[in-house]
Amino acid sequence: MNNGGMDAIDIIIWSCMLGGLITLALGALAELRTQATIDLWRGTAYVFVLGSSCVWLSGLPRVMLPDMAPQTELMLQVTLGPLSGAMMLRYLGLWLGVAVVDRLVYLTINWGAAALVLVAMVLGLAMQGILPLGEAQPLVVAALACLAGVALGLQACLRAYHLGDDLAGAMATACGLLALMVAGLYTRAIWPDAVSHGAKALIAACTLVHFFMGVDLTAKRNRQSWLLKRRVTDAKGFDTATGLPSGSVLLNKVDDAFWRANRAGAECAVIALHLRNLYAMGDSAGHDADQQILATVSARIRRAVGFRCLVGLYHPRCFVVVLAHAHKPQEVERILFRLRVLLSKPLLLSDSQAGMHHFKPQLGVAFSNWVGDGQTAQEILDATEQRALAQVNLDLAVDPEPVGSALPTAASPLS
Repeated sequence: MNNGGMDAIDIIIWSCMLGGLITLALGALAELRTQATIDLWRGTAYVFVLGSSCVWLSGLPRVMLPDMAPQTELMLQVTLGPLSGAMMLRYLGLWLGVAVVDRLVYLTINWGAAALVLVAMVLGLAMQGILPLGEAQPLVVAALACLAGVALGLQACLRAYHLGDDLAGAMATACGLLALMVAGLYTRAIWPDAVSHGAKALIAACTLVHFFMGVDLTAKRNRQSWLLKRRVTDAKGFDTATGLPSGSVLLNKVDDAFWRANRAGAECAVIALHLRNLYAMGDSAGHDADQQILATVSARIRRAVGFRCLVGLYHPRCFVVVLAHAHKPQEVERILFRLRVLLSKPLLLSDSQAGMHHFKPQLGVAFSNWVGDGQTAQEILDATEQRALAQVNLDLAVDPEPVGSALPTAASPLS
Protein backbone atom coordinates (compact mmCIF):
# COMPACT_ATOMS: atom_id res chain seq x y z
CA MET A 1 0.00 0.00 0.00
CA ASN A 2 1.21 3.50 -0.81
CA ASN A 3 1.44 5.17 2.60
CA GLY A 4 3.22 8.31 1.46
CA GLY A 5 6.42 7.45 3.31
CA MET A 6 4.64 7.12 6.67
CA ASP A 7 5.27 4.45 9.25
CA ALA A 8 2.82 3.16 11.83
CA ILE A 9 3.73 5.79 14.45
CA ASP A 10 3.14 8.62 11.98
CA ILE A 11 -0.24 7.20 11.08
CA ILE A 12 -1.21 6.92 14.76
CA ILE A 13 -0.15 10.52 15.50
CA TRP A 14 -2.02 12.07 12.59
CA SER A 15 -5.04 9.81 13.11
CA CYS A 16 -5.30 11.05 16.71
CA MET A 17 -5.21 14.62 15.43
CA LEU A 18 -7.88 13.78 12.85
CA GLY A 19 -10.05 12.17 15.52
CA GLY A 20 -9.90 15.28 17.69
CA LEU A 21 -10.81 17.51 14.74
CA ILE A 22 -13.72 15.25 13.78
CA THR A 23 -14.98 15.40 17.38
CA LEU A 24 -14.90 19.20 17.29
CA ALA A 25 -16.64 19.27 13.91
CA LEU A 26 -19.41 16.94 15.08
CA GLY A 27 -19.88 19.02 18.23
CA ALA A 28 -20.19 22.18 16.13
CA LEU A 29 -22.74 20.52 13.83
CA ALA A 30 -24.77 19.28 16.80
CA GLU A 31 -24.85 22.80 18.27
CA LEU A 32 -25.96 24.20 14.93
CA ARG A 33 -29.01 21.92 15.02
CA THR A 34 -30.17 23.51 18.27
CA GLN A 35 -29.10 27.13 17.73
CA ALA A 36 -28.11 28.17 14.21
CA THR A 37 -26.63 31.61 14.93
CA ILE A 38 -24.14 33.39 12.68
CA ASP A 39 -21.42 33.01 15.32
CA LEU A 40 -21.89 29.24 15.36
CA TRP A 41 -21.80 29.13 11.56
CA ARG A 42 -18.50 31.00 11.62
CA GLY A 43 -17.03 28.67 14.21
CA THR A 44 -18.14 25.59 12.30
CA ALA A 45 -16.69 26.93 9.04
CA TYR A 46 -13.40 27.70 10.80
CA VAL A 47 -13.13 24.17 12.20
CA PHE A 48 -13.88 22.58 8.83
CA VAL A 49 -11.65 24.79 6.66
CA LEU A 50 -8.62 25.07 8.94
CA GLY A 51 -9.02 21.47 10.10
CA SER A 52 -9.07 20.26 6.48
CA SER A 53 -5.91 22.23 5.76
CA CYS A 54 -4.17 20.60 8.73
CA VAL A 55 -5.20 17.12 7.64
CA TRP A 56 -3.98 17.64 4.07
CA LEU A 57 -0.65 19.05 5.27
CA SER A 58 -0.16 16.07 7.57
CA GLY A 59 -0.08 13.71 4.56
CA LEU A 60 -2.68 11.39 6.08
CA PRO A 61 -4.98 11.52 3.01
CA ARG A 62 -2.23 9.78 0.99
CA VAL A 63 -2.63 6.81 3.32
CA MET A 64 -6.43 6.78 3.12
CA LEU A 65 -6.51 7.53 -0.64
CA PRO A 66 -3.44 5.82 -2.13
CA ASP A 67 -4.62 6.33 -5.72
CA MET A 68 -4.90 10.11 -5.39
CA ALA A 69 -2.75 12.09 -7.82
CA PRO A 70 0.16 13.96 -6.15
CA GLN A 71 -0.80 17.10 -8.11
CA THR A 72 -4.23 17.13 -6.47
CA GLU A 73 -2.75 16.79 -3.01
CA LEU A 74 -0.29 19.61 -3.67
CA MET A 75 -3.07 21.84 -5.02
CA LEU A 76 -5.11 21.42 -1.84
CA GLN A 77 -2.07 21.95 0.41
CA VAL A 78 -1.01 25.23 -1.18
CA THR A 79 -4.52 26.75 -1.49
CA LEU A 80 -6.32 25.64 1.69
CA GLY A 81 -3.56 27.03 3.92
CA PRO A 82 -3.76 30.70 2.77
CA LEU A 83 -7.57 30.53 2.56
CA SER A 84 -7.85 29.27 6.14
CA GLY A 85 -5.36 31.98 7.19
CA ALA A 86 -7.58 34.64 5.61
CA MET A 87 -10.59 33.20 7.42
CA MET A 88 -8.64 33.19 10.70
CA LEU A 89 -7.75 36.88 10.33
CA ARG A 90 -11.28 37.87 9.39
CA TYR A 91 -12.87 36.02 12.29
CA LEU A 92 -10.19 37.28 14.68
CA GLY A 93 -11.01 40.83 13.68
CA LEU A 94 -14.69 40.22 14.46
CA TRP A 95 -13.79 38.54 17.76
CA LEU A 96 -11.59 41.46 18.84
CA GLY A 97 -14.07 44.08 17.66
CA VAL A 98 -11.25 46.05 16.05
CA ALA A 99 -13.61 47.83 13.65
CA VAL A 100 -14.77 49.91 16.61
CA VAL A 101 -11.69 49.98 18.82
CA ASP A 102 -8.59 50.22 16.65
CA ARG A 103 -8.72 51.48 13.08
CA LEU A 104 -5.05 50.61 12.37
CA VAL A 105 -5.42 46.95 13.38
CA TYR A 106 -8.73 46.80 11.53
CA LEU A 107 -7.04 47.85 8.28
CA THR A 108 -4.08 45.54 8.91
CA ILE A 109 -6.26 42.49 9.49
CA ASN A 110 -8.58 43.14 6.57
CA TRP A 111 -5.79 43.89 4.10
CA GLY A 112 -3.88 40.87 5.41
CA ALA A 113 -6.91 38.64 4.84
CA ALA A 114 -7.34 40.04 1.32
CA ALA A 115 -3.64 39.42 0.59
CA LEU A 116 -3.91 35.79 1.73
CA VAL A 117 -6.91 35.23 -0.54
CA LEU A 118 -4.90 36.71 -3.41
CA VAL A 119 -1.96 34.40 -2.63
CA ALA A 120 -4.30 31.38 -2.65
CA MET A 121 -5.68 32.44 -6.06
CA VAL A 122 -2.20 32.96 -7.51
CA LEU A 123 -0.99 29.60 -6.22
CA GLY A 124 -4.08 27.87 -7.57
CA LEU A 125 -3.53 29.38 -11.00
CA ALA A 126 0.16 28.48 -10.85
CA MET A 127 -0.69 24.87 -10.07
CA GLN A 128 -2.89 24.87 -13.19
CA GLY A 129 0.02 26.19 -15.26
CA ILE A 130 -1.68 29.52 -15.97
CA LEU A 131 0.70 31.72 -13.95
CA PRO A 132 4.43 31.00 -13.70
CA LEU A 133 6.12 30.95 -10.27
CA GLY A 134 9.67 30.69 -11.58
CA GLU A 135 12.00 29.02 -9.09
CA ALA A 136 9.67 29.48 -6.12
CA GLN A 137 8.19 26.36 -4.55
CA PRO A 138 4.40 26.62 -4.03
CA LEU A 139 4.52 25.06 -0.54
CA VAL A 140 7.23 27.49 0.58
CA VAL A 141 5.23 30.47 -0.70
CA ALA A 142 2.09 29.21 1.03
CA ALA A 143 4.00 28.61 4.28
CA LEU A 144 5.48 32.13 4.30
CA ALA A 145 2.09 33.68 3.54
CA CYS A 146 0.37 31.73 6.33
CA LEU A 147 3.09 32.60 8.86
CA ALA A 148 2.77 36.27 7.91
CA GLY A 149 -1.00 36.02 8.53
CA VAL A 150 -0.44 34.41 11.93
CA ALA A 151 2.04 37.20 12.80
CA LEU A 152 -0.60 39.82 11.97
CA GLY A 153 -3.14 38.02 14.15
CA LEU A 154 -0.69 37.70 17.04
CA GLN A 155 0.18 41.39 16.80
CA ALA A 156 -3.52 42.33 16.90
CA CYS A 157 -4.14 40.15 19.97
CA LEU A 158 -1.16 41.57 21.86
CA ARG A 159 -2.24 45.12 21.05
CA ALA A 160 -5.79 44.41 22.22
CA TYR A 161 -4.46 42.84 25.43
CA HIS A 162 -2.33 45.91 26.20
CA LEU A 163 -5.39 48.08 25.56
CA GLY A 164 -7.35 46.20 28.24
CA ASP A 165 -8.99 43.17 26.59
CA ASP A 166 -8.32 40.37 29.09
CA LEU A 167 -9.44 37.57 26.77
CA ALA A 168 -7.03 38.78 24.08
CA GLY A 169 -4.08 37.51 26.16
CA ALA A 170 -5.40 33.96 25.97
CA MET A 171 -6.13 34.42 22.26
CA ALA A 172 -2.50 35.51 21.76
CA THR A 173 -1.46 32.19 23.30
CA ALA A 174 -3.78 30.41 20.85
CA CYS A 175 -2.13 32.34 17.99
CA GLY A 176 1.28 31.22 19.26
CA LEU A 177 0.12 27.61 19.11
CA LEU A 178 -1.21 28.30 15.62
CA ALA A 179 2.22 29.55 14.55
CA LEU A 180 3.84 26.32 15.82
CA MET A 181 1.17 24.30 14.05
CA VAL A 182 1.60 26.10 10.71
CA ALA A 183 5.39 25.99 10.81
CA GLY A 184 5.42 22.34 11.81
CA LEU A 185 2.86 21.12 9.29
CA TYR A 186 4.42 22.96 6.37
CA THR A 187 7.86 21.72 7.39
CA ARG A 188 6.51 18.16 7.38
CA ALA A 189 4.91 18.73 3.97
CA ILE A 190 8.09 20.22 2.44
CA TRP A 191 10.68 17.93 4.10
CA PRO A 192 8.82 14.80 5.28
CA ASP A 193 11.94 13.07 6.64
CA ALA A 194 13.25 16.12 8.55
CA VAL A 195 10.62 15.96 11.33
CA SER A 196 10.97 13.42 14.14
CA HIS A 197 8.14 11.47 15.71
CA GLY A 198 8.32 13.59 18.85
CA ALA A 199 8.06 16.80 16.83
CA LYS A 200 5.10 15.40 14.92
CA ALA A 201 3.36 14.52 18.19
CA LEU A 202 4.02 18.08 19.43
CA ILE A 203 2.60 19.54 16.20
CA ALA A 204 -0.55 17.43 16.53
CA ALA A 205 -0.93 18.43 20.19
CA CYS A 206 -0.51 22.14 19.35
CA THR A 207 -3.15 21.78 16.65
CA LEU A 208 -5.75 20.27 18.96
CA VAL A 209 -5.01 22.68 21.84
CA HIS A 210 -5.33 25.63 19.45
CA PHE A 211 -8.73 24.47 18.28
CA PHE A 212 -10.01 23.78 21.80
CA MET A 213 -8.76 27.16 23.02
CA GLY A 214 -10.39 28.86 20.04
CA VAL A 215 -13.73 27.20 20.71
CA ASP A 216 -13.59 28.08 24.42
CA LEU A 217 -12.58 31.71 23.84
CA THR A 218 -15.23 32.15 21.17
CA ALA A 219 -17.88 30.84 23.57
CA LYS A 220 -16.70 33.25 26.28
CA ARG A 221 -16.75 36.24 23.93
CA ASN A 222 -20.21 35.26 22.65
CA ARG A 223 -21.39 35.10 26.26
CA GLN A 224 -20.00 38.58 26.89
CA SER A 225 -21.72 39.91 23.76
CA TRP A 226 -25.00 38.28 24.80
CA LEU A 227 -24.83 39.90 28.25
CA LEU A 228 -24.14 43.30 26.68
CA LYS A 229 -27.11 42.93 24.33
CA ARG A 230 -29.29 41.89 27.25
CA ARG A 231 -28.27 44.95 29.25
CA VAL A 232 -29.01 47.19 26.28
CA THR A 233 -32.45 45.68 25.62
CA ASP A 234 -34.02 43.61 28.41
CA ALA A 235 -32.40 45.42 31.33
CA LYS A 236 -33.05 48.92 30.01
CA GLY A 237 -34.55 51.02 32.80
CA PHE A 238 -33.15 48.85 35.60
CA ASP A 239 -30.28 49.69 37.94
CA THR A 240 -27.25 47.45 37.28
CA ALA A 241 -26.13 47.17 40.92
CA THR A 242 -29.52 46.27 42.43
CA GLY A 243 -31.65 45.12 39.49
CA LEU A 244 -34.42 47.48 40.69
CA PRO A 245 -36.54 49.49 38.24
CA SER A 246 -35.51 53.12 37.87
CA GLY A 247 -36.29 56.19 35.79
CA SER A 248 -39.29 56.03 33.48
CA VAL A 249 -39.72 52.30 34.10
CA LEU A 250 -40.18 52.96 37.82
CA LEU A 251 -42.67 55.79 37.18
CA ASN A 252 -44.72 53.53 34.90
CA LYS A 253 -44.78 50.80 37.55
CA VAL A 254 -45.86 53.29 40.23
CA ASP A 255 -48.66 54.54 37.95
CA ASP A 256 -49.75 50.93 37.42
CA ALA A 257 -49.80 50.33 41.19
CA PHE A 258 -51.93 53.48 41.69
CA TRP A 259 -54.32 52.37 38.95
CA ARG A 260 -54.75 48.89 40.45
CA ALA A 261 -55.31 50.34 43.92
CA ASN A 262 -57.88 52.79 42.56
CA ARG A 263 -59.81 49.97 40.86
CA ALA A 264 -59.74 47.95 44.09
CA GLY A 265 -60.86 50.93 46.18
CA ALA A 266 -57.69 50.77 48.26
CA GLU A 267 -55.08 53.29 49.30
CA CYS A 268 -51.39 53.19 48.47
CA ALA A 269 -48.56 53.93 50.86
CA VAL A 270 -45.50 55.40 49.15
CA ILE A 271 -42.33 55.05 51.24
CA ALA A 272 -39.13 56.93 50.37
CA LEU A 273 -35.74 56.05 51.87
CA HIS A 274 -33.04 58.66 51.27
CA LEU A 275 -29.47 57.37 51.75
CA ARG A 276 -27.60 60.64 52.35
CA ASN A 277 -24.04 59.28 52.70
CA LEU A 278 -24.01 56.81 49.77
CA TYR A 279 -20.77 58.15 48.30
CA ALA A 280 -19.01 58.95 51.59
CA MET A 281 -16.85 55.78 51.53
CA GLY A 282 -15.61 56.18 47.95
CA ASP A 283 -12.15 57.45 48.93
CA SER A 284 -11.46 54.98 51.74
CA ALA A 285 -13.25 51.80 50.56
CA GLY A 286 -12.68 51.95 46.80
CA HIS A 287 -14.59 53.06 43.75
CA ASP A 288 -17.13 50.20 43.93
CA ALA A 289 -18.17 50.90 47.54
CA ASP A 290 -21.39 52.61 46.44
CA GLN A 291 -22.33 49.54 44.35
CA GLN A 292 -21.85 47.28 47.39
CA ILE A 293 -23.93 49.64 49.53
CA LEU A 294 -26.77 49.81 47.01
CA ALA A 295 -26.86 46.02 46.60
CA THR A 296 -26.93 45.39 50.36
CA VAL A 297 -29.48 48.10 51.14
CA SER A 298 -31.81 46.90 48.37
CA ALA A 299 -31.60 43.34 49.74
CA ARG A 300 -32.45 44.58 53.24
CA ILE A 301 -35.39 46.60 51.93
CA ARG A 302 -36.76 43.60 50.08
CA ARG A 303 -36.29 41.48 53.21
CA ALA A 304 -38.27 44.03 55.25
CA VAL A 305 -41.19 44.57 52.87
CA GLY A 306 -41.50 41.17 51.21
CA PHE A 307 -42.13 40.42 47.54
CA ARG A 308 -45.74 41.58 47.03
CA CYS A 309 -44.99 45.28 46.73
CA LEU A 310 -43.04 47.48 44.36
CA VAL A 311 -39.45 48.38 45.24
CA GLY A 312 -37.50 50.75 42.98
CA LEU A 313 -34.60 53.19 42.83
CA TYR A 314 -35.87 56.72 42.19
CA HIS A 315 -32.29 57.98 41.98
CA PRO A 316 -29.03 56.53 43.39
CA ARG A 317 -29.68 57.96 46.88
CA CYS A 318 -33.43 57.31 47.06
CA PHE A 319 -35.20 53.96 47.30
CA VAL A 320 -38.96 53.77 46.81
CA VAL A 321 -41.49 51.27 48.17
CA VAL A 322 -45.13 51.29 47.03
CA LEU A 323 -47.52 49.26 49.17
CA ALA A 324 -51.25 48.79 48.56
CA HIS A 325 -52.27 48.31 52.18
CA ALA A 326 -56.09 48.08 51.68
CA HIS A 327 -57.16 50.30 54.62
CA LYS A 328 -54.65 48.73 57.06
CA PRO A 329 -52.37 51.54 58.28
CA GLN A 330 -50.94 49.30 61.00
CA GLU A 331 -49.28 47.20 58.29
CA VAL A 332 -47.45 50.30 57.04
CA GLU A 333 -46.29 51.05 60.58
CA ARG A 334 -44.91 47.52 60.94
CA ILE A 335 -43.05 47.81 57.63
CA LEU A 336 -41.61 51.19 58.61
CA PHE A 337 -40.42 49.72 61.89
CA ARG A 338 -38.75 46.78 60.13
CA LEU A 339 -37.11 49.11 57.63
CA ARG A 340 -35.66 51.33 60.35
CA VAL A 341 -34.34 48.34 62.30
CA LEU A 342 -32.72 46.56 59.35
CA LEU A 343 -31.33 49.63 57.63
CA SER A 344 -29.86 51.13 60.80
CA LYS A 345 -27.38 48.26 61.12
CA PRO A 346 -23.85 48.92 59.81
CA LEU A 347 -22.78 47.36 56.52
CA LEU A 348 -19.55 45.47 55.99
CA LEU A 349 -17.77 46.57 52.80
CA SER A 350 -14.91 44.64 51.22
CA ASP A 351 -11.81 46.36 49.88
CA SER A 352 -9.10 44.37 48.08
CA GLN A 353 -6.38 46.78 49.26
CA ALA A 354 -7.41 48.04 52.70
CA GLY A 355 -9.35 45.06 54.05
CA MET A 356 -12.89 45.54 55.39
CA HIS A 357 -14.87 48.65 56.30
CA HIS A 358 -17.89 49.29 58.48
CA PHE A 359 -20.38 51.67 56.91
CA LYS A 360 -23.07 53.37 59.00
CA PRO A 361 -26.04 54.38 56.77
CA GLN A 362 -27.45 57.86 57.27
CA LEU A 363 -30.99 57.15 56.16
CA GLY A 364 -34.17 59.18 56.23
CA VAL A 365 -37.54 57.45 55.95
CA ALA A 366 -40.85 59.08 55.05
CA PHE A 367 -44.17 57.91 53.62
CA SER A 368 -47.23 59.34 51.91
CA ASN A 369 -50.74 57.99 51.46
CA TRP A 370 -52.11 58.13 47.93
CA VAL A 371 -55.89 58.14 47.86
CA GLY A 372 -56.56 58.91 44.21
CA ASP A 373 -56.51 62.70 44.54
CA GLY A 374 -55.12 63.34 41.06
CA GLN A 375 -51.44 63.64 41.98
CA THR A 376 -49.02 62.05 39.52
CA ALA A 377 -46.49 59.41 40.48
CA GLN A 378 -43.59 61.83 40.10
CA GLU A 379 -45.26 64.46 42.33
CA ILE A 380 -45.88 61.89 45.07
CA LEU A 381 -42.32 60.54 44.86
CA ASP A 382 -40.77 64.03 44.88
CA ALA A 383 -42.75 65.15 47.93
CA THR A 384 -42.05 61.96 49.88
CA GLU A 385 -38.36 61.99 49.03
CA GLN A 386 -38.04 65.63 50.17
CA ARG A 387 -39.54 64.74 53.55
CA ALA A 388 -37.15 61.80 53.89
CA LEU A 389 -34.20 64.09 53.12
CA ALA A 390 -35.40 66.65 55.65
CA GLN A 391 -35.69 63.93 58.28
CA VAL A 392 -32.14 62.62 57.81
CA ASN A 393 -30.74 66.17 57.88
CA LEU A 394 -32.61 66.84 61.13
CA ASP A 395 -31.36 63.59 62.67
CA LEU A 396 -27.75 64.45 61.76
CA ALA A 397 -28.08 67.93 63.24
CA VAL A 398 -29.27 66.45 66.55
CA ASP A 399 -26.94 63.41 66.72
CA PRO A 400 -24.09 63.32 64.14
CA GLU A 401 -22.56 59.88 63.67
CA PRO A 402 -19.37 58.69 61.91
CA VAL A 403 -19.85 57.39 58.37
CA GLY A 404 -17.65 54.31 58.75
CA SER A 405 -14.25 52.97 59.63
CA ALA A 406 -11.67 50.56 58.32
CA LEU A 407 -11.24 47.22 60.06
CA PRO A 408 -7.73 45.85 60.59
CA THR A 409 -9.03 42.30 60.55
CA ALA A 410 -12.04 40.57 59.08
CA ALA A 411 -15.28 40.91 61.07
CA SER A 412 -18.63 39.19 60.93
CA PRO A 413 -21.21 40.96 58.75
CA LEU A 414 -24.11 42.52 60.60
CA SER A 415 -26.64 42.21 57.85
